[in-house]
Amino acid sequence: MIMSNMSENLWYKVARRFIKAGRLPIPVTDSVIKILQAMLNEEQAQFTLLLKKPSYNIDQLKEIKEIREMGEDKLNNMLQSLMHAGVMSAIPSRSTGVMVYRLLPFLPGLVETTFMKGGTGEREKKLARLYEDFFNELVQGTQKNYDTLIPAYKDAPSIARVIPVEEEIEVKKEVVLPFDELSKILDNYDTIGLATCYCRHRKDLLGEPCKITDERKNCFSFGRTAVFMISQGFAEEVSKEDAMKILKKAEDEGLVHKAFHANLDINKEIDGLCNCCKCCCGTFEAHYAGALPLTDYSSYLARVNEDDCIGCGTCVENCNAEAIDLIDTIAQINEDRCIGCGVCAHVCPENAMRLERVEPRKVFVPPPKLENP
Repeated sequence: MIMSNMSENLWYKVARRFIKAGRLPIPVTDSVIKILQAMLNEEQAQFTLLLKKPSYNIDQLKEIKEIREMGEDKLNNMLQSLMHAGVMSAIPSRSTGVMVYRLLPFLPGLVETTFMKGGTGEREKKLARLYEDFFNELVQGTQKNYDTLIPAYKDAPSIARVIPVEEEIEVKKEVVLPFDELSKILDNYDTIGLATCYCRHRKDLLGEPCKITDERKNCFSFGRTAVFMISQGFAEEVSKEDAMKILKKAEDEGLVHKAFHANLDINKEIDGLCNCCKCCCGTFEAHYAGALPLTDYSSYLARVNEDDCIGCGTCVENCNAEAIDLIDTIAQINEDRCIGCGVCAHVCPENAMRLERVEPRKVFVPPPKLENP
């Protein structure tokens, strides 16, 4: 598509706006712009540029001259269209209950809402291909600027906290933080939303189905975020009992529980929970392809009882972080790579693996440096 200089400048600014809403140093590439053009029309794009701050309530929006002049009906229609498109959230403030509107970050954010509804039309297939182009561009950009970007990624905050497999936690209940036990997390929320796993659905659209699980609905949202996701058709409400059944299946299949926090701040409430595999998960895939580091917060480390280990290699095969090696037929943990998910302990046939509670730590593993990116 040929764009005028004015139109090209508009979409570049829009891309910068959505990237700025997140915390990852992502460059504006051709595919980023094409993704936004597939999600927004020009009027919507122009509207997003009016939003200079991270968040607004409705009264604050109306303080912006161009928005105030739109009129009530047109403004409401615009907000609804942006929410339905998956580029804006509307979640009530915890302190005041007033609805707060904010643009979602490009990553993580838009990639999730793009595929959460499970659509299989030409639009979704086009977006799946565009996101594939984006990740390939990200690989090239990271590899060409490796020495500059890796320190920047290291300084960026982690966007997820790893939740270990529940029954493998060998510590007293009273010292386990709520986010470290799945059932306790679910107890904290009246509303639980269940959505299509956007990573696996994107892979399905590309003709590359998951090698680990046939489950597609195992992406969760909680509380105020869940109410929003359900209202916009991104998720359906599910009971705690059904949620725990889905999570148990995820554990048995060796998936990693990753919790995402409000505003990408791990000190705030959990608003989403993914069940990740190495072959589809965007964070794992981008890491092994050479695009992004593995960066997570965790409060656990895997430990090996060497007397019980028979060197079968089951833990090595199932470790999504590639943090385990067999040395002299005994499993050895690379603590710098271990994300404390507990999959190894869950699958070990000899019960030779366990999780040990440690001080909360940030796990940062740079992406591999490729010879021929």
